[in-house]
Amino acid sequence: MTHYTYQDILNHITMPSQYLGTEINTVKKNPDKVKLRIALAFPDLYEIGTSHFGIQILYSILNGQMNIAAERVFCPPIDMEQQLRAKKIPLLSLESASPLKSFDIIGFSLLYELNYTNILTILELSQIPFLAEERDESFPLIIAGGPCACNPEPVAGIFDAVVFGDGEEVCLQMTQKFMECKKEGTPEKSEILKQWSFIEGVYIPSFFSDNIIKIDNSEIIVPAPLHENHKIITKAVVRDLNKAHFPENPVVPFGKPVHDRLRMEIGRGCTRGCRFCQAGMIYRPVRERYSDTIFDLLQKCICSTGYEDISLMSLSTGDYSGIQNLLENLMSTYQKKNIAVSFPSLRAGTLTSSLMEQIKRVRKTGFTIAPEAGSQRLRNVINKNITEEQILETIYDAIKSGWKAIKLYFMIGLPTETEGDLIETINFIKNINKIKGLEKSHFNINASFTTFIPKPHTPFQWARQVPLEYSKEVILRIKKELQSKSIQVKWQHPETSRIEGLFARGDRKLTNLLMDAYDNGCRLDGWSDHFDYEKWIKSAENMDIDIDFYTIRQKCTDEPLAWDHMDSRIHKKFFMEEWCKSIEEESTQDCRDGSCHQCGVCDFKNLQPILNKTEIRPEQNHNIEDGEEKQTQKIVVVYSKIDQGKYFGHLELVNIFLRAIRRLGIPIQFSKGFHPMPKISFEDPLPLGMESEEEKFMISIDKDFDHQNMARQLSLILPEGITVKECRLVDQSFKDKQINCVSYSIELVDGNFSEKIVEDYLKCEKFDMIKTSKKGKTRTLNLKNIIEDIKILDQKRLLLTTSGEPGKKLRPAEILKNIFGLSETSIHQARIIKLSVRKGENVQTTDY
Repeated sequence: MTHYTYQDILNHITMPSQYLGTEINTVKKNPDKVKLRIALAFPDLYEIGTSHFGIQILYSILNGQMNIAAERVFCPPIDMEQQLRAKKIPLLSLESASPLKSFDIIGFSLLYELNYTNILTILELSQIPFLAEERDESFPLIIAGGPCACNPEPVAGIFDAVVFGDGEEVCLQMTQKFMECKKEGTPEKSEILKQWSFIEGVYIPSFFSDNIIKIDNSEIIVPAPLHENHKIITKAVVRDLNKAHFPENPVVPFGKPVHDRLRMEIGRGCTRGCRFCQAGMIYRPVRERYSDTIFDLLQKCICSTGYEDISLMSLSTGDYSGIQNLLENLMSTYQKKNIAVSFPSLRAGTLTSSLMEQIKRVRKTGFTIAPEAGSQRLRNVINKNITEEQILETIYDAIKSGWKAIKLYFMIGLPTETEGDLIETINFIKNINKIKGLEKSHFNINASFTTFIPKPHTPFQWARQVPLEYSKEVILRIKKELQSKSIQVKWQHPETSRIEGLFARGDRKLTNLLMDAYDNGCRLDGWSDHFDYEKWIKSAENMDIDIDFYTIRQKCTDEPLAWDHMDSRIHKKFFMEEWCKSIEEESTQDCRDGSCHQCGVCDFKNLQPILNKTEIRPEQNHNIEDGEEKQTQKIVVVYSKIDQGKYFGHLELVNIFLRAIRRLGIPIQFSKGFHPMPKISFEDPLPLGMESEEEKFMISIDKDFDHQNMARQLSLILPEGITVKECRLVDQSFKDKQINCVSYSIELVDGNFSEKIVEDYLKCEKFDMIKTSKKGKTRTLNLKNIIEDIKILDQKRLLLTTSGEPGKKLRPAEILKNIFGLSETSIHQARIIKLSVRKGENVQTTDY
């Protein structure tokens, strides 16, 4: 089999480190030593996919099985896709750099409707047919799971199987059945699918036929079961989160992921009953992880990752039972380590002033509230049981606690929305802005607006989505009326919401639309700079799809729905009752505090709410040490950055070292103030793609810490290509030493070095080049004052020595371009190694 590699193209793309597969806590297994290989495919960019907690859970569960190897793959950005196509290299997994076609199973995460074209990108780059019916036994089985699996019909034809609900237990059941079939010999796809169809939560699309039903002069496809034992797919549920698997060694991504922090799921499910919220419905019932379990897991995860931020995840984190006790103990434990704790979006009324005081003990993290609607009437319609007074009080407390900004989320086009509701929303935000004046402080409001999209398995699944022009007009009006230096209005483009709404409640007819849009060039549709609405409209016309039929048409409660065979465990009767109550502007109380509303999820025998009933034990409460500030010692760390190490940008490298230092428990010192920063200083950063035999940085650590074994310990836990050569005390003489010159070894892949060019350069008395700064300013430099020595070793290799004095530094790439006239491609492909410093040591450092 051909051995593929990305090595030849990494120099030509942005953020090459995302393709290395050497992140901390990755699991690499010999493909020949396992019985089952699974590729976990996330249909979005690396920085999004590595921030998703679900893929971390599955990766940890599957790799915890001795006979299973799970590897990751993400949708490549445009530049990487172009390189793969040009070089005819298939998309490869990260851990073993294997083509996806070589795996037994490929599992996709269905998190967002506008990721669907990315699924096709991954399949096409892997040379795998899109449709399940077009794939024979030689191809992997393609499966999917995630929140969009509650209506998988728009993409059902792509998948062999779809998991509806919690995947922790289902994934092990499916892999076990696969290996059992494989044990009998070469397994037939039909037999594996048959065995999977008996597993709760697993949907086999091919076991349903296309049942065409006419509605309002149009047609929808409602799947009809072909097998008696596979008619309704009941959502899989993990009964007790305390017994569920949690990844104690999560993969720590390179680069800057969207959520660059340790995520701790403290609860799953929500009892609030917001009528628009799909997650609040399909993740019922609420299941809280006990606080002592959370504390123990966090201790292990911090040690294994080195993260400096903790995010307590839940649909409604402030509702967690015992949140005050949990937060107080977490802050008391981690304050002295400068580890911050943050919450996702919070409900007004649950974020108390006492919680705010705890959060800000290390540093103020994000502060977000989602009122959803600006009028109390509309909040009653959507069952958002908070008042304007509660919201304003929460914001007032935040201002008093020192917060300078708040994020607010609103929806437009909610059911029954009126002109009066819009006016109240605008006035509501203006009223918040007035609080700032009372406090005489600079307080910024970031108000985000999105068009309401009715989602399956919610009381609003029958509602109409407002027309495109209405959304545009409302957003334009809001922008105009909220013009203020302290108010920033953001919005999701209504065109994006329209396509999202189409696929949210669509049927199997949309698969052809999806493929046509992909053929028209639709890629990365969830990113505003890539989304092309006109291409979608053109494809809808090509496929004769009436978008309005799926979106702005009000559905009848008795009409069949494309997802009727997917049982979320909530009775349709309950959804209808809630839909009627919304029209009457009647609220439904939180079942956590009141009586059961008989939604159908709980049977109170095998499945019921589980609330935290523990407090963190007093002996686990480590109070921050008082007294005099500790004495420090400065350590210079000498390291090399070779081979794969050259693909780390400077900021990535800083993060890699800081987290390695945390994992080892090295007591690094921090600055004082509202946002403490680690005391670490690096030499001038190397450009991406350059290697170095010797780089340095300085850190300040506790004086009583023994640094003798630091170099060896750091090298053992750093990624491939980064090796610590020495850690030594910094003495006074270190500050007095200067670099006289720096040497580079340069080897070309494309092009040759000319002896004649070097001879001509050496003979001339002056060699000027024009250097342009990032701001566009130009200046003339004489290379004869910068280059100390230049020597050709052979046609492909050059030894270059340049000045290390301030004001005379120049990158080798600029010299190669100006003296030899090499192309950008040749320079990118060249191997440039910074050699050990000839004299002195560098004191030109950058602080972090």
